[in-house]
Amino acid sequence: MGSASRVALEAAKESLAKAKGVTLATGEQLLSAARDIDGSTQLRQLLADPSIEAAEKSALIRRIFGSLDSAASTLLGELTASRWSNSDQLIDGIEQLGIRAIAASSADSANIEAQLFEVSRAVSSDPDLELALGSTLGAPQEKAALADRLLATKVAPGVQAIVRHLVQSPRGRRIGELLGGAAATVADAGGSFIAVVTAAAPLTAAQLKALTSTLTAQYGREPRVAVRIDPSVIGGLRVRVGDEVIDGTIASRLTELRLQLAG
Repeated sequence: MGSASRVALEAAKESLAKAKGVTLATGEQLLSAARDIDGSTQLRQLLADPSIEAAEKSALIRRIFGSLDSAASTLLGELTASRWSNSDQLIDGIEQLGIRAIAASSADSANIEAQLFEVSRAVSSDPDLELALGSTLGAPQEKAALADRLLATKVAPGVQAIVRHLVQSPRGRRIGELLGGAAATVADAGGSFIAVVTAAAPLTAAQLKALTSTLTAQYGREPRVAVRIDPSVIGGLRVRVGDEVIDGTIASRLTELRLQLAG
């Protein structure tokens, strides 16, 4: 994300933290607005144009999205009035704030995060399902209806709202990864982060405690540790935090050794 977009997103996050009356509907409305803006090339270009005054952009947003609740209207106005590096990052910013608003509206954002991660894992492990939810050939409304049938009564309303949005607006991104990213956004909104740990066998309580302590010291926040079991790693751990991967598995060491011997 460009420097202008990072500044704009941080300002938006601060505004959300101060906003009153943020509800699930606020987040849903922001996500819907992101889809609408993304679907209009002219509107995308106009809102990302740094030569157009912020007041003019805000007035335009009020005219187009006049039915938003007060919190969503204010947040969307501020988002679109800010300077963004490009229109794609503006859409990313609105999407992320919508997800954060849904987390903020919940009394248990940790549950939203955990459920999103589980849906991400289920989708990523089923290529047919990921294709059905992420294919650009499927109509957005049909993919949203499929997600509703799969998740009805099984997840929190906030999770269902986020999944409905992502399957309708993948924008060239893989659905499994998008869901994992949404879980990470919710964790960040709650002052935490997700560490995905791959191990050959379940971790003991002592191992989990030691790993949590190490990650807390390294990143300055307590992580939500999600453990994935993969016998092929043989032993050791692979830890992924965002784009950073710490691979201490025996399988990776053996691979490295084989490459050294072959060289």
